[in-house]
Amino acid sequence: MKGLLIAGTASGVGKTTVALAIMAALRQRGLSVQPFKCGPDFLDTSHHTRICGRTARNLDTWMLSVEANRSVLRNAARGADVAVAEGMMGLFDGKNGSTEIGSSAEIAKLLRFPVVLVVDAAKSARSVAAMVLGFEMFDAELRLAGVILNRVAGERHYEMLRGAIESSCTTKILGWLPLEPAIAIPERHLGLQGAAEESAESQEAANDAFAALAAKHLDLDRLLDLDCGLEMASAEPARVTASAFVDAVRLGVPSDHAFSFYYEDNLDLLREQGAEIVRFSPMNDASLPPDLDGLYLGGGYPELYVGQLSRNRQMLEEVRGFADSGRPIYAECGGMLYLSESLRVDEKGYALAGVLPLSMQMTDKLVQFGYVTVEFTEDCLLGRKGMVVRGHSFHHSRITSQGDVATNYHVQYSISGKEESEGFQQGNVLASYIHLHFRANPAVAENFVAAIRQARTLHAVTA
Repeated sequence: MKGLLIAGTASGVGKTTVALAIMAALRQRGLSVQPFKCGPDFLDTSHHTRICGRTARNLDTWMLSVEANRSVLRNAARGADVAVAEGMMGLFDGKNGSTEIGSSAEIAKLLRFPVVLVVDAAKSARSVAAMVLGFEMFDAELRLAGVILNRVAGERHYEMLRGAIESSCTTKILGWLPLEPAIAIPERHLGLQGAAEESAESQEAANDAFAALAAKHLDLDRLLDLDCGLEMASAEPARVTASAFVDAVRLGVPSDHAFSFYYEDNLDLLREQGAEIVRFSPMNDASLPPDLDGLYLGGGYPELYVGQLSRNRQMLEEVRGFADSGRPIYAECGGMLYLSESLRVDEKGYALAGVLPLSMQMTDKLVQFGYVTVEFTEDCLLGRKGMVVRGHSFHHSRITSQGDVATNYHVQYSISGKEESEGFQQGNVLASYIHLHFRANPAVAENFVAAIRQARTLHAVTA
């Protein structure tokens, strides 16, 4: 099928801008575009999903196996005309400096994506050619299909850049983009502002602006000549959904401005085990949806809406009652903050659910960042003792007070090498800062749904 991977020479060169412009322009041509994001990012995928109208998926060679990545690509791309993947960091940046492990380059070679390299050309001229030449020569196995120059000052600047590259490099120039404030996406402490926070009118205007820039400045026809070389004919059959199960469970999943960090593949695996995903808003809803059997509280930005979350006392009381009933709750990062006793933001404290004896405080810098390996040290909601699963950590908060609560995880951080006990368990509640990718070990989803079914049976007997 048609496909390409948009990579950068480094972080911050405008990969997301270029990716969104290409996606918007291809959609405007009437094509079905399946978006992907390399690495563990949740925020870029929200913008991909908004523009493409298809849920973006994460590709990741550190968290996921070779076959898991291929399965994600094949299944998500079913019915699409073109697959567009956005890389992470610089093209060759990954887990360490000596190998390609976890890099966009590794993903491109594994899934046979041609690579379009984004170069930040602001304040540069002939030196850009040296950079492009270096990327050409660094890895002969990589399909470097073209380069797009970003933040170009204008036509004269572009002609200078084009002359330098064409005189020294073989890589084709596939266009350029100017520095355009109309398509700038606001940033905050965890990255880009989420797509859901934009109004429908601003989203539509941004889509039009992205598409217009791409149509004017990029060679879309040549981009559409690029093919993903992975064999797609072996795509698995359509996945099973909860409706196929006579013993389906209802799993509540918060979905609003405060809670939006979920891997769609996690939700797919839960559906395949018989979980019906029931969305609700801890910010705006007065109560939990009826007849829930379990809760999965993902991450997001609860700190930005903590006042509203704290004032919704009825929802907090219902979540406490749900936990007291013994029905399972699994929470990640922002979800764990919500289950804590309190969260301190800008020197002001806010009371929260109080399900876990933890007090939390926002920080002005990342506390833990990077890929994580988790081993269960005790049997828990997600699996048996000794089971291993991978994920990542990315948060601007810390625990300031911890009461009597058990831990079920042995966590090893890939960048710092730090090891610690984590995964806080109280009753049938399990919470952690770690965002787990269930496809790293699909038994996680199986065990979670099985635990929900078991708890439902016990709850029915004692009710």
